[in-house]
Amino acid sequence: MERGEFKVTVSKQEVVAAALPLQEHWLPLSNLDLPLPPVDVGVFFCYKNEQRMSFWSMVGVLRKAMAQALVTFYAFSGEVVPNSVGEPEIMCNNRGVDFFEAFADVELKDLNLYDPDESIEGKLVPKKKHGVLAVQATELKCGGMVVACSFDHRIADAYSTNMFLVSWAEMAQSKSLSLLPTFRRSLLNPRRPGHIDPSLNDMYVPITALPPPKNDTDVDQDHLISRIYYVTVEQLDNLQALACSNGFKRTKLESFCAFLWKMVAKSDTKIGYAQKLCKMGIVVDGRTRLSERENYRSHQASHMATYFGNVLSIPFGGEKVEDLVEKSLNWVADEVHDFLKCALTEEHFLGLIDWVEVHKPVPALAKIYYSGSEEGPAFVVSSGLRFPVSKVDFRWGLPVFGSYHFSWGGNAGYVMPMPSPARKGDWIVYMHIFKGQLELIEKEAAHVFRRLTFDYLSQI
Repeated sequence: MERGEFKVTVSKQEVVAAALPLQEHWLPLSNLDLPLPPVDVGVFFCYKNEQRMSFWSMVGVLRKAMAQALVTFYAFSGEVVPNSVGEPEIMCNNRGVDFFEAFADVELKDLNLYDPDESIEGKLVPKKKHGVLAVQATELKCGGMVVACSFDHRIADAYSTNMFLVSWAEMAQSKSLSLLPTFRRSLLNPRRPGHIDPSLNDMYVPITALPPPKNDTDVDQDHLISRIYYVTVEQLDNLQALACSNGFKRTKLESFCAFLWKMVAKSDTKIGYAQKLCKMGIVVDGRTRLSERENYRSHQASHMATYFGNVLSIPFGGEKVEDLVEKSLNWVADEVHDFLKCALTEEHFLGLIDWVEVHKPVPALAKIYYSGSEEGPAFVVSSGLRFPVSKVDFRWGLPVFGSYHFSWGGNAGYVMPMPSPARKGDWIVYMHIFKGQLELIEKEAAHVFRRLTFDYLSQI
């Protein structure tokens, strides 16, 4: 068997429901949930199991703790069903979570984490067929374990899922929950009358206004693939210094995004794209922005901080490929800052809530989700820098590695930087972009994007 090749055998499947009975009820999706497409997001954690607990014992801990956590995070134990006008809603019926037990004939050190399409997709992250959440616990040949989840993005964003993961680990350690989620949809009610900034029409679109999908039959066409890299703190500091060289302060995320924007643009100059636009979006969490509202002072602000659901917007910018390639990093960082700042306000999110209300019940999407291909390259960066890899300890130690895994199905690429568990200040970067783009990045920016290896993770 070649390195990277291994077989996964599912030995058991059961349904884990909340430990306490729940009164069945319907939970509507908010106007910030509705623009999300019906896609599932994966997340996984790799453990060494240095305490040498048996797999049976670890699975027992996971199941019991999950049943306890689902009492509070009951939306994950329900089902998504359409309401009378066809919009998705959550039936909170304690249907439960599909829980799979599996064995992989591979050791943790031999998992090719650099290529999750080979090692993770369809093997260690479960395919969710029912409900809102699915979980798989996989025993490795070395005695280690991979704990992975797949969840419906229409129901939860990464912030909400992170809250659940931390609470699940706290239940496993018999701790009190450090936070309690709120499902109070009235926090995101539309205004009467509403107010919509025209810029929102450039960011979101009703699906009835989308062009028909193209029937691509060219087998040699470039395609989206996933890779995982690490970026050292020294490289991040260097990118930030270059991005700030014109005297304006730029964040590490803005600087990183500017560099990546240049690289993606450069990968397409050779195929006649120089005059086309390269688009980049950045996911913005609106919780802190909405907490700034005058009537949100005190207790309501804390509700917004623990709000469960989607509170996201995806502003994006589009620049000519040749400009992104030829101009300086600080110029590109200024462009990033300019398109991003429009979404960093309370009014932007209130306006988005109102925009969705006006277009209901017609579903809508972020325009950049279907951008890309013939229009020019496009991708989205979603910051996972609050990813709780240092808090998801189920009693057998912290994970050696953890990452989101999101093959989101759109035409645009998807990138998520997360904190490294191996070295303070380094980032882990999950990338799901076109193969040709990754090839150029590995050729010209290998000093920044270094392939993730177990040797790097062994620094822990």
